[in-house]
This record gives sequence, C-alpha cells and structure tokens, in this order.
Amino acid sequence: MLSIIVPLLNESDSLVQLHREICQSCDQHEIEFEIIFIDDGSSDESWSKVDSLSADDERVSGIRFRRNFGKAAALTVGMQAARGENIMMMDADLQDDPAEIPQFLAKLEEGYDLINGWKQRRLDPWHKVYPSKVFNGMVSHLTGLKLHDHNCGLKLFRAEVAAEIRIYGELHRFIAVLAHARGFRVTEIPIQHRSRQHGVSKYGVRRFMRGFLDLWTVTFLIGFGQRPQHMLGAVGLGFFGLGMLGLSYLSVIWTLM
Repeated sequence: MLSIIVPLLNESDSLVQLHREICQSCDQHEIEFEIIFIDDGSSDESWSKVDSLSADDERVSGIRFRRNFGKAAALTVGMQAARGENIMMMDADLQDDPAEIPQFLAKLEEGYDLINGWKQRRLDPWHKVYPSKVFNGMVSHLTGLKLHDHNCGLKLFRAEVAAEIRIYGELHRFIAVLAHARGFRVTEIPIQHRSRQHGVSKYGVRRFMRGFLDLWTVTFLIGFGQRPQHMLGAVGLGFFGLGMLGLSYLSVIWTLM
C-alpha cells in the first residue's frame, strides 16, 4: 500500500480537488493507497472537508491538531499512522501534481529508498526562487547530498526510512539528508510545479531564517551526532591554544621587562 501524507493549514478550498486527483491517478494505475490528512490547527473549514471526505471514502483518514505545531510535527504523526510499505509526502495547495505518483513508484522500484522531487521550473515569485537556490546550494555543499530541491514537499520513501529518522522544528526540509546520512539510497526526479490556485503561501522571512538555523543543526547531527564530544573537544582545544599563546606572549613581555 502507498500511504500519502498531506499536512495542511487553512487549505479548505483545495482538499476536494486534491482528493479527486489522487484517486484518479492511483485508480488509473491500480495503486492501492490511503490518504492521511493532518490538519495542523486550521482556522477555516479544512477539518470539516477532511471529515466529509473520510466519511465518503474509506481510504481517507484525518488527524486534527488543537493548534499549529508545524509541518514537521504533522509529518511525524502522519508517518506514525501510515500503514503502507511506501510513504509519500504531498502538500495540500495543489502545487504538487498527483499525476506524478506512478513515476515516483517506478523510480523507487529501481532500488532507491527515497525519491525527492525537483521543481525544475518553479512558478513561485522571485523572492522565493532565488533564496531557495542559495539555500539548496548550501545544503548540498555542507551535507554532501547533491540535490537541486531539498525543500520540495513531494517525496516518496520506504517505511524503513520513516522508522529511522526523527524530524522536529524545520527538519522536514532535510528528510533526504537525514536518510542519506543513515545509508539509504537517495535520488531525485524532475516534476511539474503548478501555480497556487487557492489560499496563501506559508513562506516568510522567519521561516527562511529558521531553515538556515536548522541547516547547522543537521550538519551537526550528521557529522557529530554519534560523537558530539569530538566537536566540543575541538572547540575547547582551539580556545586552549589561544590561551596558551596569550600566556606565552605575556611571559615573554614579563621576562624582557
């Protein structure tokens, strides 16, 4: 079974169409699936739409947060609830095309453990596109995993990956990096990116800055997660060396005087 996790926040206008497109794509290719909607504290009619969809389609279920806990928390709960051998993350804003599902599954069958989407032609404003390019370049350089679009919300991975990684804060951006660090085979495929039809973007400067801070967290986790004393020891030795140099300088000055 394919478990499709859809985190959402105030996306009531998109849910019916998204459900219809997922069903069309999976039914056409005879893919057994379930959809798990995670309502991350919506203040609109999103939950009533999820409730209605789950009542009409037994393949749909929903989990509702009392308040907004963030995308990482929503995805974590979704992965825990997923029953499928393969898990797909998909945003609720219709910018991810469910017609891509079969090609993701086909790529997974080539022996990979995680398939990351790559929006080759992004239909976002420039103030999202260019900072994203800089961010992706930094992530690839610092983590060693060369991907064009680390932050793409459309990903497919095996259930084993979900069982071995922990995400919190903004670490959902780095699921591919964390999986790669655990030895899983990761690749990417180009996907179609659609313009937003409903709602508003959750992107902002604060989210962008949190992403950079979490990049350093991930760099630490994959580099020193099993031996944090190595990094702390290196920092300590560095300050010890500076202290010795200062002490030597003062000793020379005292001797000469």
